[in-house]
Amino acid sequence: MDEGVLHKMCKQIFRRKSEENPTGDPLRLHKHQENAIRTAQLGRDYVLTTGTGSGKSLAYIIPIVDYVLGHGSGKGTKAIIVYPLNALASSQMGELRKFISLGFLDNKRPVTFERYTGQEKDEEKQRIMSHPPDILLTNYVMLELILTRPEERKTLVNAAQGLRFLVLDELHTYRGRQGADVAMLVRRVRNVLNATNLQCIGTSATLAGVGSFEQQRKEVAEVASVLFGDKVQPEHVIGETLRRSTDEFTSADAGYVSALRQCIGSQAILTSYPDLIHHPLASWIESNLGINTDPVNGRLIRAKPRNIHGTEGAARQLSDLTRLSETQCAHALMATLIAGYNIPKPETGMPSFAFRQHQFISRGDTVYTSLETEKSRYLTVNGQQSFRTIVAGFCSHWSSAVNVVRNTMSFRKLETVNRG
Repeated sequence: MDEGVLHKMCKQIFRRKSEENPTGDPLRLHKHQENAIRTAQLGRDYVLTTGTGSGKSLAYIIPIVDYVLGHGSGKGTKAIIVYPLNALASSQMGELRKFISLGFLDNKRPVTFERYTGQEKDEEKQRIMSHPPDILLTNYVMLELILTRPEERKTLVNAAQGLRFLVLDELHTYRGRQGADVAMLVRRVRNVLNATNLQCIGTSATLAGVGSFEQQRKEVAEVASVLFGDKVQPEHVIGETLRRSTDEFTSADAGYVSALRQCIGSQAILTSYPDLIHHPLASWIESNLGINTDPVNGRLIRAKPRNIHGTEGAARQLSDLTRLSETQCAHALMATLIAGYNIPKPETGMPSFAFRQHQFISRGDTVYTSLETEKSRYLTVNGQQSFRTIVAGFCSHWSSAVNVVRNTMSFRKLETVNRG
């Protein structure tokens, strides 16, 4: 930001802010974020394919905010960001508030932004349509409605004429028929909004396929070109640039294996960054759970997510190497991961081990019950009707129908008698 590539106010906006520290601390960009910003300055379409939690949103938010600052806020909607889930749009709203609102007098925003996903109340919708923002956050279904509904066409569509940026977050979710719908939607956006100078941006953590990094970039560029309706060059598919934090050892070194055994057995807790980068177990974790080396070009890539427990888990692998119990290895792995998370990197203040733990919980399902009393009823998640139950229910209804007929006949007979 000190090079003068971005608007001078970007340095004040994009800082590590919080409610307790609204002015924030200096923000250091990752290499892929810098590459994305420089590509955006060229006006080229690009796709960012980096891991979860790598700061993909900043790679398009910074160029958008820079453009609005350079051309003036309040001159129509310049960017539309499309999310596959409303929850992602809501999360991004919080990030934008943190950067653009905090640190300014009375939280006055130098750039305006709004969420318009269909969940807003009527009063909020009317307010947004009356004052269209610089940046609009939505989903692809609502964007389709904005382009077709008369009220939005008079307000939001008119405000977005000559749209400059269209962002598709989580590109890998748009596949099959949904992908075709989104591709056609992008073409309608170009047409309806007269977006002759539109810059399309995509993000994804899982879009890349098999093969070398160059082959993956080519494949991603082809998919993005179909979605965007514009040519995306392979060199504009931006990936991560990784580097090791810890010392590198080899498992074939008997001295290293002995040091690993000692680390696991001592159960010593890491407390400082110098200790972490030279720690044998921390090095093993980074080499096996953090990063791998591309065998084709030697490029560092993220390791595939793994379980700690189980036959293919990291604890079993470490146990086979050190000849220590799997339980002991599992405890040592978890303790070192947590210690690494709590130790910040001196140059950035970010956690040294920024790992993510995923827990998969199956969705709830319908529970069925028989019609007996609470003590004797039968509960199941498999809805079914037995022949006996159907017959019993049929007989019950038939009995009721017969009684109705009988009562009606008796009533008519009584009527006849009275008339006589």
